[in-house]
Amino acid sequence: MYEWKEKFKERYKGLTDLDTFLEAAVKPLRKSVRVNTLKISVQEMKKRMRLEQIPWCREGFWVDGYALGNTLEHFLGYIYLQGTCSMIPPVVLDPKAGELVLDLCASPGSKTSQMAAMMKNEGLIVANDNRIDRLKPLTINLQRCGVMNTVLTLMEGRWFKDYSFDKILVDAPCSGIGTISKSPKTIQIWNPNFSKKMAGIQKQLLTTAFESLKENGVVVYSTCTLEPEENEGVISSLLEKYDSAKLEKIDLDIKHGDAVEEFEGKTYSQEIKKCLRIWPQDNNTEGFFVAKIRKNG
Repeated sequence: MYEWKEKFKERYKGLTDLDTFLEAAVKPLRKSVRVNTLKISVQEMKKRMRLEQIPWCREGFWVDGYALGNTLEHFLGYIYLQGTCSMIPPVVLDPKAGELVLDLCASPGSKTSQMAAMMKNEGLIVANDNRIDRLKPLTINLQRCGVMNTVLTLMEGRWFKDYSFDKILVDAPCSGIGTISKSPKTIQIWNPNFSKKMAGIQKQLLTTAFESLKENGVVVYSTCTLEPEENEGVISSLLEKYDSAKLEKIDLDIKHGDAVEEFEGKTYSQEIKKCLRIWPQDNNTEGFFVAKIRKNG
């Protein structure tokens, strides 16, 4: 049984239909996988498992009736157990073979391995994380998936500078409000001050990423939270800071809510409408936020 804090309910009552959101937020999610095309084709994988297509990712599928973590396909690296919305940021970033890509907050490697497959193991991905204990699962997952075009770095994301990446993914650490069904303790530790703290870190990471882009490069910012301060607030702050930062509309076959244009007395940039805010009730998935930003000359 979930115990919702009154401040939390009051906060989200102003953002969405509260009852629908609270019901969807705790609903168990369907199991989903991404076929790792570095090792097997989607067609071959369909011969091994019953797969139901996820509309917004060609290699993504819902899978029922399997203990996925114990399957041979998992151990061989043919599939990666990955949340359905987690597959969106690499799809939006669209890294190409031969490009120089930075995954600023890479562990445990779901999106890194997805990008490596999209790049056909060509080009270079710099996969960074800031804690050595997080590099272990990242390393294991990349090896299992046969990723060969990636180097690992261990440092605070904000330390990157004087680089010239084609594309950068900032899947930022966040308060995790979109993943309550997987982590019930999220709601227990929630408080507005934590979101303010996280927003400060996220702004640093996104600023660093933007400054590390080459001209006409793209950065995708994503979180698994629904807090406006950590999402629209972070993006709006970057747009105010850099005239060369331009939001691009994300066109995917997925239901989504409207971006939050105003929150707690703060009005965000009108460009924020181009961001993708996904509520748990929209598609029976985790909650997610994605923004695509191009660096114009």
